[in-house]
Amino acid sequence: MTYKVSIIGAGNAGLTAAYHFSILGTSVCLYGAKDFEQPLSDIENKGGIEALAKFNQVSLNFSGFTKIASISRDLKYAVEFSELLILPVPSFAQELLFIEMLPYLTDGQVIMLMPGNYGSLVLNKIKNEMGYQDLDLLFVDAISIPWATRIVGPAQLAILGMKEFLPLSALPASRTQEAIERLTPIFPLKLTALQNVICAGLENINFGGHPLLTTLNMGLLENFEGKFNYYQDCCSVATANAAAVMEDERQAIGRGLGVRLSSELDMMNALYNMDCKTVYEVNRTSTTHGKLNSAPRSSFDRYITEDAAYLLVPCYEFAQLLGIEVPIITSCLHIDNAYNNTNYFKTGRTLDKMGLAQLSVEQIMALIS
Repeated sequence: MTYKVSIIGAGNAGLTAAYHFSILGTSVCLYGAKDFEQPLSDIENKGGIEALAKFNQVSLNFSGFTKIASISRDLKYAVEFSELLILPVPSFAQELLFIEMLPYLTDGQVIMLMPGNYGSLVLNKIKNEMGYQDLDLLFVDAISIPWATRIVGPAQLAILGMKEFLPLSALPASRTQEAIERLTPIFPLKLTALQNVICAGLENINFGGHPLLTTLNMGLLENFEGKFNYYQDCCSVATANAAAVMEDERQAIGRGLGVRLSSELDMMNALYNMDCKTVYEVNRTSTTHGKLNSAPRSSFDRYITEDAAYLLVPCYEFAQLLGIEVPIITSCLHIDNAYNNTNYFKTGRTLDKMGLAQLSVEQIMALIS
């Protein structure tokens, strides 16, 4: 049996998903939006997607070449191509894409967000507000994408590694097992269930590794234009100490919400098959994350514009609801606001945007269960 999947988004994760699903025998439709057509043209010109065996003298994973069943610039066609729709796009693209997709969606389709970052809640709210209350969609939030990967040339990937498994949850959580059963045949790794979509947002490992370290190292990042290894060079004993305090804040939010969270250290060790004793050791020794010299070059990188706005802001909002002090999360957001002359407390992923404003913790948990 040949399975079909539509990949909505043609960035690093989208091309990697299209490549990896295709080499496993899945029929893939890869969609690229109007302003992001170049990767599609590159694939057409090359006849497929190549994953390199080596890049900058570094050995890479899952090398090979494959054709893609369908390359599309027509969103209607991409949506109708399969019942499984995967959006491996930045969080700030989820809403606009979904609004464009809505007229073409049909009952029974799965919409998987990688990473989710509470996106299922936002999209479900939009669906209802736009008059599609009766449309039966299965929303799924994954904690991240499966791969550490980069586009390094036209239709050319450097796949640095892949997680051991991918935790996710459906909205509502009662349908998570159904989602796993439907998605498992196309995925190259095990899919595991989380408690609910809020748990999936809180378990995104970018929470500890991206916004705070980027914020604390901004002078280094800007002055050296990202030409070093982010995880090794931005993580010091002192920055790791600060990250540990922010991890305590995340855990406190989880306890307040009644959500069972893995520690960042345990999750990193499990996802990447390591046995590190500290998060500092993870950052300094991870072979997956240490293969290439690649780091943000400015405060407008997604490590802030996505990970601060769509991971830290929800945590801040939950903390406010719970009456919990989160000084490191709050301070990081204030500094990022100053860097980018914005207000992520308003423009980020708030409870209101998730459809959770004015609800108690008990009401929220009942809504997503």
